[in-house]
Amino acid sequence: MRTQVIEGSIAALRRLYVFPDVAAKLETLLRDRARAGAYNRITSAKALADQLTNDLQSVSHDKHMRMRHSAKPVPDDPPLNAPPSDANKADMRRMARQLNAGFVKVERLDGNIGYLRLDYFLHGDDVGPRAAAAMTLLATTDALILDLRQNHGGDPATVALIVSYLYDAYAEVHINDIYDRPTDSTRQFWTLSALPGPRYADKPVYVLTSGQTFSGGEECAYDLQTLKRATLIGEVTGGGANAGGPVKVGTHFSLFVPTGRAVNPVTKTNWEGVGVKPDIATTAAQAFDTAYLQALRAQRKRITAQDAPHLSREIDQALRTLSRTP
Repeated sequence: MRTQVIEGSIAALRRLYVFPDVAAKLETLLRDRARAGAYNRITSAKALADQLTNDLQSVSHDKHMRMRHSAKPVPDDPPLNAPPSDANKADMRRMARQLNAGFVKVERLDGNIGYLRLDYFLHGDDVGPRAAAAMTLLATTDALILDLRQNHGGDPATVALIVSYLYDAYAEVHINDIYDRPTDSTRQFWTLSALPGPRYADKPVYVLTSGQTFSGGEECAYDLQTLKRATLIGEVTGGGANAGGPVKVGTHFSLFVPTGRAVNPVTKTNWEGVGVKPDIATTAAQAFDTAYLQALRAQRKRITAQDAPHLSREIDQALRTLSRTP
């Protein structure tokens, strides 16, 4: 079992890992550790997976790279660039429906501030209608708090979809690129000219981040920050920018191998290993109140009691409530 998993991992890394030079270092590491008997005393499959993950990350510093053990046999890898199987499509649809396509909460807060919590950027037919429904509810709010504190990633195309809502239809904004090693190609992501539901252009956006914000969640935050379209509030994010997928390396083992890397068109780099740094640093727990306070203060300057008495009272009450929050 150990030899199969180690050799399978080496072959997968050689063939697919986005950084070939690092793949060579990982091969040396695994062979040296195996020769030294480092894995011989491990009797639990899960413990072996955890140890291999730790060893691989100690050299690659790639937080996406992770070994997993499955009680059931791992299915064979599909051919490169093969479309998803019917079973995979069904699994993705089921997951999207169970998780509401990642849309956890949509709300109009007092003071006419919008709030959207997104925990995943899932792919599939369910995403568009839910995005349209969320943006329809938020359309008449005056500022948006986008909560990515528990966002663990997903599809970069869905990130581009959400970012597109924050621009006019005529805008042509280059959001992100992803270089893919297996095909030696680069895919560009731009704002979309056609979207279901209303857009949210030219209004303030505040993005909440935490140390748990990862991968696609980080991409969304990084994209909006580099484009100067949002103010980031919270903690430095997890630091995972390399895209990929699971590869079978043993009968019951799969290794997530990053096959691509994000290349931001503004910075020409990404957030791998360093995370996305917020514009306003605070704890994850305090990020919402901080953003809400900023949005309300901006509203207070813009709205007068004479022009909008009901909204003005809402703003004042919300500000008083926040001032009493410990």
